[in-house]
Amino acid sequence: MTDPDGLERLWTPHRMAYVKTPQNLDRDGAERPSDLPECPFCRITRDPETSYDDDLVVARGVTSYAVLNLYPYNPGHLMVLPYRHVADLTELDHDETAEVLELTKRAISAVRRVARPHAFNVGLNLGGVAGGSLSGHLHQHVVPRWSGDANFMTVIAGTKTLPQLLGDTRDLLADAWDG
Repeated sequence: MTDPDGLERLWTPHRMAYVKTPQNLDRDGAERPSDLPECPFCRITRDPETSYDDDLVVARGVTSYAVLNLYPYNPGHLMVLPYRHVADLTELDHDETAEVLELTKRAISAVRRVARPHAFNVGLNLGGVAGGSLSGHLHQHVVPRWSGDANFMTVIAGTKTLPQLLGDTRDLLADAWDG
Protein backbone atom coordinates (compact mmCIF):
# COMPACT_ATOMS: atom_id res chain seq x y z
CA MET A 1 0.00 0.00 0.00
CA THR A 2 1.31 3.45 -0.85
CA ASP A 3 1.28 6.39 1.50
CA PRO A 4 -1.69 8.57 0.54
CA ASP A 5 0.11 11.85 1.24
CA GLY A 6 3.23 10.84 -0.70
CA LEU A 7 5.66 11.66 2.11
CA GLU A 8 8.66 9.56 3.01
CA ARG A 9 9.21 9.31 6.75
CA LEU A 10 12.35 9.02 8.80
CA TRP A 11 11.54 8.07 12.37
CA THR A 12 13.27 10.30 14.92
CA PRO A 13 11.79 9.45 18.32
CA HIS A 14 14.62 11.27 20.12
CA ARG A 15 13.05 14.54 18.90
CA MET A 16 9.91 13.97 21.00
CA ALA A 17 11.76 15.27 24.04
CA TYR A 18 12.12 18.59 22.20
CA VAL A 19 8.55 18.59 20.85
CA LYS A 20 6.93 17.68 24.16
CA THR A 21 9.14 19.72 26.47
CA PRO A 22 7.01 22.40 28.13
CA GLN A 23 8.28 25.94 27.59
CA ASN A 24 9.22 26.21 31.26
CA LEU A 25 11.72 23.32 30.93
CA ASP A 26 15.05 23.24 29.12
CA ARG A 27 16.27 20.50 26.75
CA ASP A 28 17.46 18.44 29.72
CA GLY A 29 14.11 18.72 31.54
CA ALA A 30 15.36 21.17 34.18
CA GLU A 31 13.10 24.08 35.15
CA ARG A 32 13.94 27.30 33.32
CA PRO A 33 14.08 30.52 35.31
CA SER A 34 10.82 32.43 34.74
CA ASP A 35 12.57 35.67 33.75
CA LEU A 36 14.41 34.30 30.69
CA PRO A 37 14.13 36.22 27.42
CA GLU A 38 11.86 34.60 24.85
CA CYS A 39 14.56 34.88 22.16
CA PRO A 40 16.94 31.89 22.48
CA PHE A 41 19.86 34.01 21.25
CA CYS A 42 19.24 36.60 23.98
CA ARG A 43 19.57 33.90 26.66
CA ILE A 44 23.27 33.77 25.82
CA THR A 45 25.17 36.59 27.50
CA ARG A 46 28.75 37.88 27.57
CA ASP A 47 29.22 36.26 30.97
CA PRO A 48 29.10 32.44 31.02
CA GLU A 49 28.09 32.61 34.70
CA THR A 50 24.83 34.42 33.89
CA SER A 51 24.25 32.80 30.51
CA TYR A 52 21.55 30.24 29.80
CA ASP A 53 21.29 27.77 26.88
CA ASP A 54 24.95 28.40 26.05
CA ASP A 55 26.31 24.85 25.90
CA LEU A 56 26.96 25.21 22.15
CA VAL A 57 28.79 28.56 22.35
CA VAL A 58 32.15 28.23 20.63
CA ALA A 59 33.57 31.69 21.40
CA ARG A 60 32.52 34.97 23.04
CA GLY A 61 33.56 38.47 22.11
CA VAL A 62 32.75 41.85 23.62
CA THR A 63 29.68 42.57 21.45
CA SER A 64 29.12 39.26 19.65
CA TYR A 65 29.53 35.50 19.90
CA ALA A 66 29.73 32.31 17.83
CA VAL A 67 27.42 29.37 18.54
CA LEU A 68 26.75 26.07 16.79
CA ASN A 69 23.45 25.82 14.96
CA LEU A 70 21.13 23.49 16.88
CA TYR A 71 19.80 22.19 13.54
CA PRO A 72 22.91 22.21 11.32
CA TYR A 73 22.97 21.83 7.56
CA ASN A 74 26.45 20.29 7.83
CA PRO A 75 28.88 19.41 10.63
CA GLY A 76 30.49 22.60 11.93
CA HIS A 77 27.56 24.84 10.88
CA LEU A 78 27.69 27.78 13.25
CA MET A 79 26.29 31.25 13.57
CA VAL A 80 27.87 34.56 14.54
CA LEU A 81 25.61 37.14 16.12
CA PRO A 82 25.54 40.19 18.36
CA TYR A 83 24.43 39.90 21.97
CA ARG A 84 22.10 42.81 21.35
CA HIS A 85 18.69 41.87 19.96
CA VAL A 86 18.54 43.53 16.53
CA ALA A 87 16.90 42.21 13.38
CA ASP A 88 18.72 43.96 10.56
CA LEU A 89 22.34 44.40 9.56
CA THR A 90 21.81 48.16 9.32
CA GLU A 91 20.96 48.26 13.05
CA LEU A 92 24.43 47.11 14.14
CA ASP A 93 26.75 49.76 15.48
CA HIS A 94 30.36 50.04 14.26
CA ASP A 95 31.83 47.81 17.00
CA GLU A 96 29.19 45.08 16.49
CA THR A 97 29.69 45.15 12.72
CA ALA A 98 33.46 44.82 13.09
CA GLU A 99 33.26 42.03 15.66
CA VAL A 100 30.64 40.00 13.77
CA LEU A 101 32.92 40.06 10.74
CA GLU A 102 36.04 39.28 12.80
CA LEU A 103 34.33 36.34 14.54
CA THR A 104 33.11 35.10 11.16
CA LYS A 105 36.69 35.10 9.86
CA ARG A 106 37.88 33.25 12.98
CA ALA A 107 35.02 30.74 12.64
CA ILE A 108 36.07 29.96 9.08
CA SER A 109 39.69 29.51 10.19
CA ALA A 110 38.72 27.21 13.08
CA VAL A 111 36.46 25.05 10.91
CA ARG A 112 39.21 24.81 8.28
CA ARG A 113 41.70 23.60 10.90
CA VAL A 114 39.29 21.02 12.33
CA ALA A 115 37.34 19.74 9.33
CA ARG A 116 39.14 20.82 6.13
CA PRO A 117 35.99 21.69 4.14
CA HIS A 118 36.27 22.40 0.43
CA ALA A 119 34.24 25.63 0.63
CA PHE A 120 31.82 27.66 2.78
CA ASN A 121 28.43 29.28 2.52
CA VAL A 122 28.42 32.44 4.64
CA GLY A 123 25.39 34.63 4.86
CA LEU A 124 22.44 36.34 6.47
CA ASN A 125 18.72 35.76 6.05
CA LEU A 126 17.23 39.18 6.76
CA GLY A 127 13.54 38.67 7.51
CA GLY A 128 11.25 35.67 7.67
CA VAL A 129 10.48 35.69 3.94
CA ALA A 130 14.24 35.42 3.26
CA GLY A 131 14.37 32.20 5.27
CA GLY A 132 15.17 33.59 8.70
CA SER A 133 13.42 31.30 11.19
CA LEU A 134 14.60 33.49 14.08
CA SER A 135 14.58 36.69 12.07
CA GLY A 136 14.11 38.98 15.08
CA HIS A 137 17.75 38.45 16.11
CA LEU A 138 20.33 38.91 13.37
CA HIS A 139 22.64 35.91 12.91
CA GLN A 140 25.21 35.15 10.22
CA HIS A 141 25.51 31.51 9.13
CA VAL A 142 28.88 29.88 8.48
CA VAL A 143 28.26 26.55 6.76
CA PRO A 144 31.20 24.33 5.76
CA ARG A 145 30.73 22.53 2.45
CA TRP A 146 32.39 19.48 0.90
CA SER A 147 32.24 18.17 -2.65
CA GLY A 148 29.44 15.64 -2.64
CA ASP A 149 27.99 16.70 0.73
CA ALA A 150 24.55 16.39 -0.86
CA ASN A 151 24.98 12.62 -1.02
CA PHE A 152 22.40 9.98 -1.94
CA MET A 153 20.55 10.36 1.40
CA THR A 154 19.85 14.02 0.69
CA VAL A 155 19.08 13.48 -2.98
CA ILE A 156 17.06 10.25 -2.72
CA ALA A 157 15.56 10.42 0.78
CA GLY A 158 15.55 14.16 1.50
CA THR A 159 17.49 13.33 4.66
CA LYS A 160 20.68 14.88 6.01
CA THR A 161 23.12 12.70 7.94
CA LEU A 162 25.53 14.29 10.40
CA PRO A 163 28.48 12.20 11.58
CA GLN A 164 29.26 14.04 14.81
CA LEU A 165 27.39 15.11 17.95
CA LEU A 166 27.06 18.86 18.47
CA GLY A 167 28.91 18.80 21.80
CA ASP A 168 31.88 17.06 20.18
CA THR A 169 31.88 19.58 17.30
CA ARG A 170 31.71 22.46 19.78
CA ASP A 171 34.71 21.15 21.72
CA LEU A 172 36.81 20.69 18.56
CA LEU A 173 36.02 24.17 17.26
CA ALA A 174 36.51 25.89 20.62
CA ASP A 175 39.93 24.23 20.95
CA ALA A 176 40.89 25.34 17.42
CA TRP A 177 39.40 28.84 17.69
CA ASP A 178 42.59 30.81 18.32
CA GLY A 179 44.99 28.22 16.94
